[in-house]
Amino acid sequence: MLAYALRRVLQSFLVLLVVGLVAFSMFRFVGDPVDNLLGQERTQEDIERVRADLGLDDPFLVQYWTFLKKAATGDFGLSYRQARPVGDIIAERAPATLELALVSGTMAIFFGVVLGIFTAIRRDGWVANVIMSTSLIGVSLPTFLIGILLIYLFSVELGWLPSFGRGEVVDLGWWTTGFLTASGLKALILPSITLGLYQMTLIMRLVRSEMLEVLRADYIRFARARGLREKSVNFRHALKNTLVPVITVTGLQLGSIIAFAIITETVFQWPGVGLLFINAIQFVDIPVMAAYLMLISVMFVGINLVVDLLYFAIDPRLRADRTKAH
Repeated sequence: MLAYALRRVLQSFLVLLVVGLVAFSMFRFVGDPVDNLLGQERTQEDIERVRADLGLDDPFLVQYWTFLKKAATGDFGLSYRQARPVGDIIAERAPATLELALVSGTMAIFFGVVLGIFTAIRRDGWVANVIMSTSLIGVSLPTFLIGILLIYLFSVELGWLPSFGRGEVVDLGWWTTGFLTASGLKALILPSITLGLYQMTLIMRLVRSEMLEVLRADYIRFARARGLREKSVNFRHALKNTLVPVITVTGLQLGSIIAFAIITETVFQWPGVGLLFINAIQFVDIPVMAAYLMLISVMFVGINLVVDLLYFAIDPRLRADRTKAH
């Protein structure tokens, strides 16, 4: 187990290095940040001074290595646009994104599992067929279009919910939250539905597919033949085996909620790290872009590593395969 864990950690570290190198390479083609930092009256001496101060005259590999060394200590440099530490800027924006991801993820998991179980058990009912047909909306429509439609219906036409912003928030010193105010809770509704709808649909269809496969297994038929109640067969035997692969996919989807919050935050002007990244692209704020992509990479690689280790720990077949290999 220890050797497997160390090998996976090393592989994850190498993946992060490659992802960081690719991302940092792409930023060279975004534009020159000096154009945004200096006005029209700049001189050649001003340009050379700023490039030297930012280390832009150094070779690419030197710039990347400097970034990695500082990032390992939590120092992502100064924002070219705001002239503030990138870590402080991300820390200010992180609560908005994390709260949005928490609400969206909770909604996606709860309704996805419940509706998946229902449509599997009642697969021949008209309600299940309506749910499955409606779920195609969450799969086929782009996220930004879903957000625009929700804004038009609930904000423009009905006027029930705000169309942008985070609402009123409470500053707790180390955290800002909208959970403690009515306007903050109302502002969460539309972006949470927009962000979580696709994940909910995916989880629902996965749960339904896995449960239908389990319900056709021989041990389920044997359980019914023994006279067990249908409720016991469905929830004590079938559901338990259904959720094993679902947990893996759900963990990765929760990571993607944070990564793909960019579109939702842009549509609703939600003041999170996703909108910060979009603004950083517009102003060629390379430290902010690099920090964001590295943090997202760390999150995805970390989740994948945990899932791999959990699978190795709970699935005896993997350990058996490792034993035969040796």
